[in-house]
Parts: sequence; C-alpha cells; structure tokens
Amino acid sequence: MYKDKTIGVVIPAHNEETQIGKVIETMPDFVDHIIIVDDCSTDNTTQVIRQYQDKSSHITLISHETNKGVGGAMATAYKCARDMNLDIAVRMDGDGQMDPEDMPALLDPLASGQADYSKGNRLFTGEAYKKIPKVRYFGNAFLSLFTKIASGYWHVADSQSGYTAINHKALKTIDWDQMYPWYGQPNDVLVRLNVNELKVCDVPVTPVYGVGEKSGMKIRKVVFTIGWLLIRLFFWRMKEKYIIRNFHPLIFFYALAFFFHAATFVLFLRMALVWIIVGHIPPINALACFFSFMSGNQFMLFAMWFDMEANKHLK
Repeated sequence: MYKDKTIGVVIPAHNEETQIGKVIETMPDFVDHIIIVDDCSTDNTTQVIRQYQDKSSHITLISHETNKGVGGAMATAYKCARDMNLDIAVRMDGDGQMDPEDMPALLDPLASGQADYSKGNRLFTGEAYKKIPKVRYFGNAFLSLFTKIASGYWHVADSQSGYTAINHKALKTIDWDQMYPWYGQPNDVLVRLNVNELKVCDVPVTPVYGVGEKSGMKIRKVVFTIGWLLIRLFFWRMKEKYIIRNFHPLIFFYALAFFFHAATFVLFLRMALVWIIVGHIPPINALACFFSFMSGNQFMLFAMWFDMEANKHLK
C-alpha cells in the first residue's frame, strides 16, 4: 500500500521476453498487485511471466488469443484493476522504459485527492532532448500540441507518455470498451477524461532509453494516424461536452472559425485564378481574402481561450 491506498501496476506486454523480468524485479515494495496482459506474444513472454507468477501470488497474467494492440491490452488491464477494487492503477510498459523511482511522484496527487489521473512528462527535464530519439521528440511535440486542442487539457504536455496513474473513480467512469485500441490510446484517454470532468496533472519523469527495448511504433506513420484520430476526438468532445452535456457558446466560435477558414481557401483559389487570367489581383479580392483569414484566426483563438477557461478547474 502507498499512503493507505491499494496500488496495482498494469503492464501491457507484447514480445517482451528479454525485458519483462526486469520490470517485475524492480517493482517497488508498496505495489500490492501486478496485472500483466500478454497481447498474443509470439516469443517466450508468457513463459517468463509464469516463472515469476509461480514465485508470487501478487501477479495476475491475462493472455489475449489475438493481438488487440496496446490500447486493447490496456482496456483489459484497467477493467481487471477496476474489478479488483484497486484504489490506484499505475501503467508501466513491459519494455523497461519507465523508472520505478518516479512512481511515488505519480501516486502523490491521486493519494491526496488532488487529481484523478496523473501522467509522466519526460519533457520537463533538460535531458529529454538528449535522451529521446530526435524523430520521436519532434513527433511527440507535434502530437502534444494537437492533443491540447483535442482534449481540453491545455496544461498537459508529452501526450504520448504511457507512464500514468489513474484512481478508482476514473476507472469506474471511463467506458474502456470504447477506448482506441492502438498507439493513440493515451490521447483517447485524455479526451474521455475531459468529457467526464476528471482532473489531470503532469508529473516530471525521467526518460529511459537504450535498455534493450524494441519499439514497434513507426513515428512517421503514427503521426498521421494519431493526427486523424485527434481530429475525430476533437469533434466528438465538442459534441459530447459542449452540446449534449452542457451547452457552451464556444461552439459558435469554433463553427465560425471553420467557416471563415474554408471561405479563405475558396477566396484564395479564386484570387489565384483571377491573377492567372487577368494578370493582376483586384484590391477587393485581396481584401476579402485577408478579412476572411483574419476573422477565422480570431474566432479560432477566442474559441481556444473559452475552452481553456472552461477547463481550468480540471487542472
């Protein structure tokens, strides 16, 4: 237990036979239960886990017969933690990239009741740029910016960090069967937490790389996949939170922003066509394009500001 709270660690694992043992062996003493979901590994991950399971009654192994992705494995693990009535569930990956010494910092905001969900932020430390592979670093920065807009948690960065802790209230609130099953899972969870008015905080953690891990994530591909997911999640959050559950006028500002930006695109194409045919741009056309562009930006900034103000209490 940690500060009178029962602690479970949930671990999604896929082909981690060389790493999963280190994760189990370095688990802090205050952890009450370890839930490992083997997501249809094709190596000896299951056998390695069972060897440790034979030595400890605190380890639960759940095996997927088909690969459901990291999000699918997390959904299974979270439902198990919820059903076990654990006060807090900490996510650690099976590749050893999460420092167990950072776990108390993740637990403190939840144990004190200040937050419902805490997540590690590897970007707080000045060592992040040096330790994190450059493609991942800039890809993460890009996705973090758009996750702020999609999720409504404007104070949260390093959106792709999987080192998180969630309390029992949030475990019961979120519908885990609806969670995105692949690498966009951390982004999807943040949006669902926001719609359900749950408090989230960032905690500095140490980035760990070069410990023998093998990542199956291709940043160049995932950036576009998660980018499209964030667009869908943004509109879903607008509908759920600001139309269905509690109407907010920021919807009009976002709608006008999208209208003027679409109009700017049309006016720009028309202006280019006139330039090609006539050889010059009539001032009224340029003025209309500029007015539409500025109006779209202003409405967008006001909408973001209203959204930030509406979510201040979740910080």
